[in-house]
Amino acid sequence: MTSTRTALITGAGRGLGRALATTLAGRGWRLLLTARTATDLTATAESLGADADVVTRPGDVSDPVHRDHLAAVVGGWGGLDLLVNNASALGPSPLRVLRDLSADDLVEVLAVNVVAAHALTRALLPQVEARHGVVLDISSDAAVEHYETWGGYGASKAALDHLAVTLGREERGIHVYALDPGDMRTAMHQAAFPGEDISDRPLPDEIAVPAILELLDLRPASGRYRAAELVAARAGRAGAVS
Repeated sequence: MTSTRTALITGAGRGLGRALATTLAGRGWRLLLTARTATDLTATAESLGADADVVTRPGDVSDPVHRDHLAAVVGGWGGLDLLVNNASALGPSPLRVLRDLSADDLVEVLAVNVVAAHALTRALLPQVEARHGVVLDISSDAAVEHYETWGGYGASKAALDHLAVTLGREERGIHVYALDPGDMRTAMHQAAFPGEDISDRPLPDEIAVPAILELLDLRPASGRYRAAELVAARAGRAGAVS
């Protein structure tokens, strides 16, 4: 009998993390969810329904003690099919040009977006290897494009991309993906554009989540992918079959 698939999703209190948790729970996955805001995390868990196999651990992934707590939960599962490094720090809102971005601001962004993701991945790598699983790092187009005021955040995501792609070359027994989800209608994106209408952006479950399912279902080679391209390829195959 096939064992239940397991996933740890950081930043699961809202946005993409919550949307992905909803989809995986519907597929019968066992989930460990974490986020900094306990009330958001509770709301996510409650939205999954009473039958969902879910454990919540509120906390900050940049805290080594919290990462140890997460690793202890996963250690009791005997393996991890999916680690999603989704938790991100945007930096000061409104965003500011680099000459006005303090060293402390940059350190905070890098601590969450790069150092914590790397540390959590290292801690859980044996568990992912046990299931020949997937490490999924949520990236951004700001990692490869140079948008004014996005320098600190973009630099963090460029570094995350580099770690993900390199890890994928080094660890052949698992798959490692950096996924650029594109613009999304989330609280973080709204914080980047305070007071602006972002209702034209897609919700996370419209493009980003289907792209993640594409990666999980097909398991392409480790590397960096764009959600829009994955969804377009998925639609193309569906159209060919019909």
